[in-house]
Amino acid sequence: ADVALVNGGGIRATIEAGDIIETPEEKERAAWGEIRNAYRSHKILSGRLDAVEEGNDMDVAVVYYNEFRVAIPLSEMMIRLKGDPNASDFNQRVKKIVGRMLGAEIDFVIVGLDDKERIIAGSRKEAMMKKRSSFFMKTDDNGAYRITEGKVVQARVIAVAEKVLRVEVFGVETSILARDISWDWMGDVREFYHVGDRVLVRVNTISRESPETLSVTADIRSTTVSRMKEKLSQCKIQGRYAGTVTDIYNGMVYLTLSNGVNAIAPVNF
Repeated sequence: ADVALVNGGGIRATIEAGDIIETPEEKERAAWGEIRNAYRSHKILSGRLDAVEEGNDMDVAVVYYNEFRVAIPLSEMMIRLKGDPNASDFNQRVKKIVGRMLGAEIDFVIVGLDDKERIIAGSRKEAMMKKRSSFFMKTDDNGAYRITEGKVVQARVIAVAEKVLRVEVFGVETSILARDISWDWMGDVREFYHVGDRVLVRVNTISRESPETLSVTADIRSTTVSRMKEKLSQCKIQGRYAGTVTDIYNGMVYLTLSNGVNAIAPVNF
């Protein structure tokens, strides 16, 4: 095997000539150096939301970046709720929402660190505000925004419920109802999407009054082509078809037939 000299006179055996082997200590120093540079430059970093923890002073969301623990106070997660922030149940509501986001990919900016204790504090709010400003508020030399109404962009799935998908579009969260996800009726969105997925969405409306109040609406359905007419042509009048009940609402049963056709049938009591 080839060998490489190490500071202090040691050697490292390598399989390929010219390879450099780093010790765990060197890797840690390099990773911490990257974090310090990101702190100085206010660079937006990304990581997976791994935990929600209770603390004596505050509750925090936890992201691991380069194997270092980044603590983000829940107040910096940019969870917008109606109601009094000082109410006794407000923090519990925020914690519940953040808990549903576990496993999601989120952006954050390092806002504080301790070199000795290797403690890192982050802010998702600051990262989201920077992205909002860059992608939605600023214009190029021709006066055009980077993201405009009708544009198809990639979004992150941050929460999933039975009939709703919650996504983050470059710093802006929005909900997409099941009917706007697919041309096919969906009984349970959770069977098709999961926290941490990335999806293509079409931005339908944008409110650009300010970065703080910025809001968008989006859908997934319009990014795909409907084959419903083709599927419907396969059905015959008086034919009988198997199907799956996707919903029951206002006396109507909503079904997806085995050939993919959406169907409605009245409930007869």
